[in-house]
Amino acid sequence: MPRAGRHRTDVPVELAGVFSPAADDLEARLLGQRRSMRSREVSAKAKVSILSARKFWHALGFPNVADDDTVFTEADLLALQSMAALVRDGVFDEPTALGMTRAFARTTDRLAAWQVQLMAEAIGELTHEVGTTGNPEDGGDAGRDPTRGMPDPVTARAAAAKLADIADDLEPLLIYAWRRHLSAAVSRMITDAEPIVDQPGVVRSVGFADLVSFTRLVRRLSERELARVVQRFEALASDVVTAHGGRVIKTVGDEVLFVAMGAASAAAIAIDLVEAMAEDDVLPDVRVGMASGPVISRLGDVFGTTVNRASRLTAVARPRTVLVDDAIAASLATTSGFEMSALRRRTLRGIGPVTPWVLRRADQSGRRGMMGSDEAVHDAGAAEDVSDHGDDRGDVDL
Repeated sequence: MPRAGRHRTDVPVELAGVFSPAADDLEARLLGQRRSMRSREVSAKAKVSILSARKFWHALGFPNVADDDTVFTEADLLALQSMAALVRDGVFDEPTALGMTRAFARTTDRLAAWQVQLMAEAIGELTHEVGTTGNPEDGGDAGRDPTRGMPDPVTARAAAAKLADIADDLEPLLIYAWRRHLSAAVSRMITDAEPIVDQPGVVRSVGFADLVSFTRLVRRLSERELARVVQRFEALASDVVTAHGGRVIKTVGDEVLFVAMGAASAAAIAIDLVEAMAEDDVLPDVRVGMASGPVISRLGDVFGTTVNRASRLTAVARPRTVLVDDAIAASLATTSGFEMSALRRRTLRGIGPVTPWVLRRADQSGRRGMMGSDEAVHDAGAAEDVSDHGDDRGDVDL
């Protein structure tokens, strides 16, 4: 028996090709109410100007609606009233309030799209096991291309209904995760606010992990296979990064950008990423570039020369190789568990002269830190002239 929730209804979810939930019913279950108000009604009841109401709606990421369209619910009114009250009470000015709204909107937009895809994939596997009617008129999969990344109509309808059914169960997890991450972000802010001698601004170790030959992989795989590769890459990379105390800033298809507070944790992340991908039967190899220095942290992203330098090092790294800059190499010089060999100094476009260091896990003999020039000769041979083998990313202005 399904648990009761504040948006719960008893509409059943069927996996065969006979279920066709009405769009209005699904929306009402997800939003909690049916559409009942026009834009001017909402603004009047919230006691804000229609212009401010429209700014709030745009900040949420939604397009303009006609004045005569009945598209708003009591939930929209409550949200607008809450934000307007914070502005009236002097907690926020309007630009900050709209910025907070955009932060919620952009994050939850990606979250919702991600969850819809996950549910469709899960339902799709189940419908494949139990079978469908096979009749295109009632949503069967006859004639459907199984390689496409999009779900068939039966799966899409069933996934939509299932998400509406469990939304109340997922909502507490969303609030919990937000508060946990808010606590962690506050702690980082307080730590970063403490001045450190000779280290202006926020200092981070920044890394990029890039799937090798991803363009060729895209040409070879179907949409569905490619989606699984990207999803597996994101999941595996996130697990490795967070296990060592790092943070995934963002993933863009074949690449993940991460940061760590210290060089040792960043090095452990980089080496584990290389090894994890090498051992995976589905994913291609990765290459990693890392740099340490001041970064500009803004809107959940990181910017600056340190980020660009890490990206450039990634572009010239060979498969299954980790390249780091002088700053990380110096930090790891006396750290056990790692060893490095310097390559020839070269000029990276938009960055200037840089000495790349090949980072590896220390061997069983217990060596650590920087290798001598004689020891580096053999290792450099494997990665020397790496600038001729990397793809050209272009300037990275995140």
